[in-house]
Amino acid sequence: MHYDVVIAGGGFAGAYCAKTLGKLLGKEGSRRVALVAEWNVMVFHPMLAEVAGSSLAPLDVVNPLRQLCRHVDVLQGGIQRIDWARKILSVDGGRFTRDHEISFGQLVLALGSVTDLSRVPGMAEYGRPVKSVADALRLRSAVINRLEEANLVQDGALRARLLTVVVVGGGYTGVETAGQLLDFMTESRRYYANLGDTPIRVVLVHGHDRLLTEIGAELGDYARRILEKRGMELRLNTRVAEIAADRVVFSDGGLIEAHTIVTTIGNAPNPVVVDLCGQLGLATERGRVRTDETLRVPGHPELWSAGDCAAVPWNDRGTIKTAPPTAQFAQRQGVRLARNIAATLRGDEPRPFRYRYLGQMAAIGEHDAVAEVFGFRFSGFFAWWMWRTVYLAKLPGVLRRLRVMIDWTFELIFPRDLSIVLPPPEDVLRAIHLVKDELLFERGAHCRAFFYLRSGSVRLNAPDGETRLLPKGSVLDQALLDDTGRWRWTAVAEESADLTAIRGRALKLLQTELKLTARPLVEGR
Repeated sequence: MHYDVVIAGGGFAGAYCAKTLGKLLGKEGSRRVALVAEWNVMVFHPMLAEVAGSSLAPLDVVNPLRQLCRHVDVLQGGIQRIDWARKILSVDGGRFTRDHEISFGQLVLALGSVTDLSRVPGMAEYGRPVKSVADALRLRSAVINRLEEANLVQDGALRARLLTVVVVGGGYTGVETAGQLLDFMTESRRYYANLGDTPIRVVLVHGHDRLLTEIGAELGDYARRILEKRGMELRLNTRVAEIAADRVVFSDGGLIEAHTIVTTIGNAPNPVVVDLCGQLGLATERGRVRTDETLRVPGHPELWSAGDCAAVPWNDRGTIKTAPPTAQFAQRQGVRLARNIAATLRGDEPRPFRYRYLGQMAAIGEHDAVAEVFGFRFSGFFAWWMWRTVYLAKLPGVLRRLRVMIDWTFELIFPRDLSIVLPPPEDVLRAIHLVKDELLFERGAHCRAFFYLRSGSVRLNAPDGETRLLPKGSVLDQALLDDTGRWRWTAVAEESADLTAIRGRALKLLQTELKLTARPLVEGR
């Protein structure tokens, strides 16, 4: 498959570039332009926190790319690599369409960034990102499940951990998600008869001295005061050192016991973009491709870039800056880029990207928000009304706007929905992280998983005082069980350790196979 123009990425920049280019080229655009996106929808990321807090339905914040980007060939698939020498994209379209190749004349890089949670031990295993609709739905289901479990148990310490949520990151996503979860859990507690006076605890952890540093000190401090007044616990100038299944450990040695950890940090350059920059010898700005003011990559007239993966020069009232990686900039960059490509195809010169900055706003829950618009600052209910009005206007499509308006109206009158729409996942292989001295399993407990020790070490303790130290590469399996399928030892992390758990159907099949062959796995091999 060959196209004159291939747009890589279906976020704000890529989608609006495709939408505008389709309008400019008309029906011939579907033969000349392709939009390659990992999913067939554009996600309106600013409203994901409301999906997590059960204020909006998931379909309210997505827009089908095929309906949004008319006269453009929309191709769903994950881009694995870009071979610049051959002008080819390698695309994985799914189980039966892997290694598909798409050739291009001109390429638009709009792949955005990716989530990298590996910098903090345990974050990848237990941190819940808020990057997609699926992430928001999983977080919503997890919070409801914690309420259900807390309503079931009698142990006060366990109930407190179940009703504690830690949100890492005090930017827009972190503040809005924390506010939504606090509202959701507080409003929903009245439907759980056994929770009594057990407090709902939402902790917002931020590595800087102020929240929402992008919006200014005045509004950041206002957001902090309002959140604290509503009962949210803030940990500023605090960094997370390690995360386990039941706790968050901070770099200063403190910890919070919790079973729900939300992470809004960990953005990293897209590896496909990094690889292409390596092929072309391009210098990057914090992993973002440098462009000129027309959004073209200097020295490569057939390569363009916009959105979070691009470092675009921006004239901010006479001062040249790099445009921030936000939705309002990505959308306008996409539109300008499309017009520039259309001009290039006609043989005309592209025009520079110009945009008058409108401002920023963030909802902090309970009909409260902070906003900075055209240099004027607002807070309270008026800012919240402005936030909803602006984002409603920005939503693509009349149908989406109507749905969101109805859902927001219902949320003002009726309680939020507590239905669990996603069952707990059955991960047959699951990565887990243990902090030093954390219990893996107790003697006499039923075996629910076998474990492979990828790093660190685990200490086995027997009732008679015997101990054994299992190093990296060990397997904790059938050899440590008694005839009833219970553990004969207690296992504790000797140091921070990473393991892979084999459970669910895979565990049952493995146990059956071991019984049939009478060849148990050996720990420490």
